[in-house]
Amino acid sequence: MPKESITLYFREGSSDKVYQAAIEELNGGFVVNFAYGRRGSTFNTGSKTSKPVSFEEAKTIYDKLVKSKTSKGYTPGEDGTPYQHTNKEDRVTGLLPQLCNPVANGESGALLADNAWWMQEKFDGKRILLRKDERGVVGINRKGLIVGLPKVIQQAAETFSQAFIIDGESIDDRLHVFDLLSLEEDVLLARPYSERLVLLRELLDGDNPHLLLVPTAKTTAEKSQLLLNLKAARKEGVVFKQKDAPYTSGRPASGGTWMKHKFTITGSFIVCRLNADKRSVGLEVKDGRRGIEIGNVTIPANKSVPTLGGVIEVRYLYAYKGGSLYQPVFLNVRDDIAPKECTVKQLKYKAENSEEETDG
Repeated sequence: MPKESITLYFREGSSDKVYQAAIEELNGGFVVNFAYGRRGSTFNTGSKTSKPVSFEEAKTIYDKLVKSKTSKGYTPGEDGTPYQHTNKEDRVTGLLPQLCNPVANGESGALLADNAWWMQEKFDGKRILLRKDERGVVGINRKGLIVGLPKVIQQAAETFSQAFIIDGESIDDRLHVFDLLSLEEDVLLARPYSERLVLLRELLDGDNPHLLLVPTAKTTAEKSQLLLNLKAARKEGVVFKQKDAPYTSGRPASGGTWMKHKFTITGSFIVCRLNADKRSVGLEVKDGRRGIEIGNVTIPANKSVPTLGGVIEVRYLYAYKGGSLYQPVFLNVRDDIAPKECTVKQLKYKAENSEEETDG
């Protein structure tokens, strides 16, 4: 009999999946085994431990595994929907960030020239809404689920006397903050971005190395200079924001009041295969329900090999139509992105008669 086990469920759209994890005794020690698949189908199985370990080590591995699945939306309820009691409600917040669409080719110049659009650096991190209120400090991912925070970021937020919800990108032990959704009892979503930014600047008026206000360029000259500086520093890109726009959760079908212009191409891909060399994985994107392999990426020696079926972020130069990614580079694991979001539409292909594919 397992020493500890759990069965988790996920139901969304056409997805109806089951994930099982267990700590089991083996040869005087303990192993962490798992099984997963569509409900009613034959499950894939595996182990998180290559050999028996102590119960304490197995419990740490088991807890991390369960946490990673629940952060992706899996729940213990068989209907795959959140529990309604207090513990579950605390995890599912209903708060969702505003997301960007890419700038169309040739449109960046017009946005630089238009002072109704302001501009900030686009960071290559993990999107986090940081909420501080009487219940404490929590991080909320792009799915609206409470997730763990670096301890120093949590401690930094606890030093504030006000309650707030801020929006930013978490990179290592820093949260790069670029918007404010609420302050004390005031919900600010309907306020213009220009007003939210003033209040955010006042909130973060201090020397805090873990909550950093993202600079905003407002005039054509400021935006042009920032763009040059970020390109020279090989940063990821910029985001243009309408200064008079409210904060609107989710991503519009096209256009929108936040538009991203990336200097490099990155994409989110499903790990479809663990290769025999043990340091590279196969990549896949979705075209409807069909999976399309898009080559391999090497995992650096100082990084853990991601799990089969997980989502990773990869930077690349361009994609070949019907082929693979050119010069792919592994960036990080994306436990805040669902496999169904890794679609073929995100691929940037090599332009005809050109050595590179640009981002507009």
